[in-house]
Amino acid sequence: MSDFTASGDLHQVKRVSRTEFGIYFTLIFALALPLHLVGWTYQALRHLRLPNRNPLMRAGLDARAITPMIFRG
Repeated sequence: MSDFTASGDLHQVKRVSRTEFGIYFTLIFALALPLHLVGWTYQALRHLRLPNRNPLMRAGLDARAITPMIFRG
């Protein structure tokens, strides 16, 4: 059984400013975009058809998934 009495208030959530979140989102998006562009081009040439998701959409999905993980820990 775990003892949660020493760890304080577990229900309190620290809010992050929208500016800080936006900066991290933009950085992750900018780093993911070239990688997804290369992968998208490779898949298009390999299969001779365009993939369903374009590189912008893929980079945006990655940034939306990764950015909140930074602030959780």
